[in-house]
Amino acid sequence: MSDRVARAVAAAAGCARSLGLPVGEPRVLADGVNVVVSLGPAPVVARVATLTPLLRPDAAHQPLRDLALARALVAAGAPVLAPSDLVPAGPHTRDGLVLSFWRRVDVSDRRPTPAEAGRTLADLHAVLRDVDPGWDGDPLDTPLQDLAAFAGRGVSLGAPADLVERTAVLVEELRPRLAGPVQVLHGDAHPGNLLHSPDGWVWADLEDTCRGPVGWDLACLRRTGRLDGRAALDAVPGAPSDAELAPWLSLRALHAAAWWFVHAVRLPEDLPAAREQLRDAVAEVSAR
Repeated sequence: MSDRVARAVAAAAGCARSLGLPVGEPRVLADGVNVVVSLGPAPVVARVATLTPLLRPDAAHQPLRDLALARALVAAGAPVLAPSDLVPAGPHTRDGLVLSFWRRVDVSDRRPTPAEAGRTLADLHAVLRDVDPGWDGDPLDTPLQDLAAFAGRGVSLGAPADLVERTAVLVEELRPRLAGPVQVLHGDAHPGNLLHSPDGWVWADLEDTCRGPVGWDLACLRRTGRLDGRAALDAVPGAPSDAELAPWLSLRALHAAAWWFVHAVRLPEDLPAAREQLRDAVAEVSAR
């Protein structure tokens, strides 16, 4: 276990115990830009932001949105992971780390088919159209602010300066093309965030949520490498063509490439792959 993960586990367990939750032996469920820790024997999971602040200096901003939206969706009967009801869900700060507590759900290894991914996203959007998350924001502020942070920090994360500069130019060129009816979005609607539980499919990880056109969520699904993204979109009623979705596909390509450099902080051997992905994204978007 790395020092970063050990620090996250200690923060999660320490915070939970300070709130009166008995914690046995914490178990790491996932290690990415966040560390996810099971805090058995109680059915509670902590999500600890360890690398997220590299592009989001206000590490509590998105977890606040995430928790508020999850509560609203649970109240509306939508299939999403719920904040913990055994301890205050947060977000909390412990030893300099921001974390939140969630209800643990037993999930299987089953992955969605393209049709299942498309249909469940359409169902989620139907609820999101009418839900009040308790917060507001400019359209697509989450990916756009992430990319603004990357413009300032990308070089320090190992990105080539010319590609960081070109990314910022491309984002500005895309802005006027990202218009459309605005609603609350999942924000990171790829099938890795769609989990199979005993009660059916459940959407997880609303941490990238924002308001904006549904094209952003559809682009997240379309660009996934986990399944046939086009087939998934074809299961969404009235789904746009790839040409109609082009501005959001471009933004998704640049956004995903920026986050690869955060991933490479955890796995430095992947830095060359991050540079290649950014180079490919810039070339693709420049050619549109």
